[in-house]
Amino acid sequence: MALLLGDEYSAFIASLDRPRSIGLRVNPLKISAVDFSRISPFSLTPLGEFEPAAFILPEPAKAGSHPYHAAGLYYLQEPAAMVAGSLLDPRPGELVLDLAAAPGGKATHMAARMDNKGLLVANDVQRNRAQLLAQNMERLGVTNALICDETPDHLAATFGPIFDRVLLDAPCSGESLFRRLDEVEWSPAIVEACARRQTGILDVAADLVRPGGIMAYATCAFSPEENEQQLDIFLSTHQDFSMAPISTYAGFDRGRPDWIAAPQLSADVQLDIAYGVHLWPHHFPGEGHFIALMQREERAEEERPLELIQPDRQRNAISLWNEFQQQTLTVKLAEERIHFAHNRLYLLPDLAIKSGSLHLLRYGLLLGEARRGYFKPAHTLAMALTGSQVQQQVDWTADDPEISAYLSGHDMASSGANGWVMVSVDGYPLGWGKRSSGRLKNHYPRGLRRPA
Repeated sequence: MALLLGDEYSAFIASLDRPRSIGLRVNPLKISAVDFSRISPFSLTPLGEFEPAAFILPEPAKAGSHPYHAAGLYYLQEPAAMVAGSLLDPRPGELVLDLAAAPGGKATHMAARMDNKGLLVANDVQRNRAQLLAQNMERLGVTNALICDETPDHLAATFGPIFDRVLLDAPCSGESLFRRLDEVEWSPAIVEACARRQTGILDVAADLVRPGGIMAYATCAFSPEENEQQLDIFLSTHQDFSMAPISTYAGFDRGRPDWIAAPQLSADVQLDIAYGVHLWPHHFPGEGHFIALMQREERAEEERPLELIQPDRQRNAISLWNEFQQQTLTVKLAEERIHFAHNRLYLLPDLAIKSGSLHLLRYGLLLGEARRGYFKPAHTLAMALTGSQVQQQVDWTADDPEISAYLSGHDMASSGANGWVMVSVDGYPLGWGKRSSGRLKNHYPRGLRRPA
């Protein structure tokens, strides 16, 4: 780093001795940034013009244990990691792919920008990480996602070049994580191994971008081998891609084509690599990131047609759902998108394409289980609704002891009509309870419960 940064090296090293910044990104699927600022129990400092929903927190805020976090009003995310989703800028109605999405920071960010419209394929090759991804997507009320745990090759073979935007947050040596890790395994050999792996994944990712589509490449590494040199190799082997310009904001530094060890491209294309963005910890309030956008050229040839799912309309299950909906909700969900599979009902995204033999963890919004004689709503349904969309709601403020009791899994006294009840904090849903004879049976998921 001393050789690369020269006169800036001392400032770079000094920044690593300072306390790290804690980022909070407001979830506009639940609440606007302006409205959250009015009710926030924390002091919020705007992160930058590139993302109005992004803020810096004071370090001891303990925002992860606040009921608003359980309600999905925000996502705690390393500040530099918030930039990739903003720059890729997916739009409502698009087909978007997050190739290595766990634990879900960038995926939930993109789903929010898509306003739950279109389809977001969120993938992670490791099943346990994909399960954490699914949990975070559900907490934030994401309903337009296909969540899977597949290899990039299988995704490319299944879908082909259909995606408007693809994000590759590439596995890397993680040099920007040194400050927050007690022990780090690092060596030049690890950097070289990561670079080889990144080259292979980029090759596959290119096969998923439609003509005219955009791919974002991001790492949390500082090494040129994993950043500028990857762009050099990719552009030399994929001549239908070119670098896309990125707007400059405070704290953004351009890519460094002069760091490429063995230039393979023309001088003009080498200069294009300067469109990449470094977020250095001594210039930007985060751990560090590298981001580049590459666009595939438009072609006149016919695009690959999309094969859409025809929902399974299982009559008995739909009947049970309609009965629950009439008794519990004040809204009617789009019946033509309700799909029955494995005794469960799902609300498919408005753009639901066939997924072939992919291993899916979730497709769309899980509504609940169609059991013998009745319908049991899923926690995910509660997290996708608002308080005004249910007939019965028990609402407490964030500092009421009943909130702690509910999140800990306790039943409690509750007057009112029998049936399913939305439990909420300051009007924002936390989950279900079922009232019977003056008692509220707790249906908050066991895996999410916390000590009182």
